[in-house]
Amino acid sequence: MKIVRTDCELETPQLDAELRRRGELVLLPEGVSEAALAAEVASADLLVMCYTPVTAAVIAAATRLRGIVKYGVGIDAIDIPAAIAKGIPVVNIPEYAEETVAEGAFTLMIALAKKLVPLDRQMQAEGWAWPTARWMGSDIAGKTVGIVGLGRIGKSFARMAGQGFRARVISFTPGMSAEEMAAHGVEKVEDLHEMLAQSDFVSLHCTLNETTRHIIGAAELAAMKPAAFLINSSRGALVDEAALVAALTEGRIAGAGLDVFSSEPLSLSGHLMSPLFRLPNVLLLPHLTFYTAEAMERLERETLERCDEALSGRPLLVKSRDPRLRAQEQGVRFG
Repeated sequence: MKIVRTDCELETPQLDAELRRRGELVLLPEGVSEAALAAEVASADLLVMCYTPVTAAVIAAATRLRGIVKYGVGIDAIDIPAAIAKGIPVVNIPEYAEETVAEGAFTLMIALAKKLVPLDRQMQAEGWAWPTARWMGSDIAGKTVGIVGLGRIGKSFARMAGQGFRARVISFTPGMSAEEMAAHGVEKVEDLHEMLAQSDFVSLHCTLNETTRHIIGAAELAAMKPAAFLINSSRGALVDEAALVAALTEGRIAGAGLDVFSSEPLSLSGHLMSPLFRLPNVLLLPHLTFYTAEAMERLERETLERCDEALSGRPLLVKSRDPRLRAQEQGVRFG
């Protein structure tokens, strides 16, 4: 068996050790070219990927591929119609970091509300900070937290904000009923702009697809309160990043906490988001809210389960509710 794993910068030592017991393991870096990936996939039995695009050309090159396993949640980098057309099952690992990413997003929210990063910088530089207006933070209790996308992670985030911090929690989630939201302590708001106008904190937790790409654009940022914060730990392309940079540099919203970006990695200069490094009200993380010991153990273990299914010719278990994965009819079973 030949197994190709992309994005080898993300270390998965237990997974790699087990895959080497099952066959030849080829590790490819983030940023591998389409041509180089296609050349390796041409003779591969299994492709295990995280961020690297799996295009129609890569899939067309496959001659014996038994499956594509995304070790992570988002599947927007995979040309799923091309995989379905060729009868190659695709599966992700949707549950490994639900609480983990929600905790990460909540950490961003707390840090922004309490001005933890600029206060730490002040302490490192001066040794102290006096209680002047510059350092005044805000409470979460009693505030309104708006969630775009009340899925698994969004529900965890809602519980932390509502039950944990006594915030009012509202959500814009088309397709979810008010009754289902109420069962999770969340009020349904039918219109996105109305939800944004009410929210003191806005956290994005929806799937990236063609209907949600740039769901937060210039008009949506203009609908937010000037004192509101935006948090994104889902997918960078949910936000029109040029519009966000303009809103933040011009002071039209209070700040942002970002863990994901349309183009990764970031750079201190020469990147669309580079101007944000200079802003004290912006907290930037390197797409690592998922990265805890517990979450990685779950990710490696479940990824190996899906790999073993593919290599042994069994149907791959699809746990995701994403309709793109649910549209598959060959080589999968649904849980």
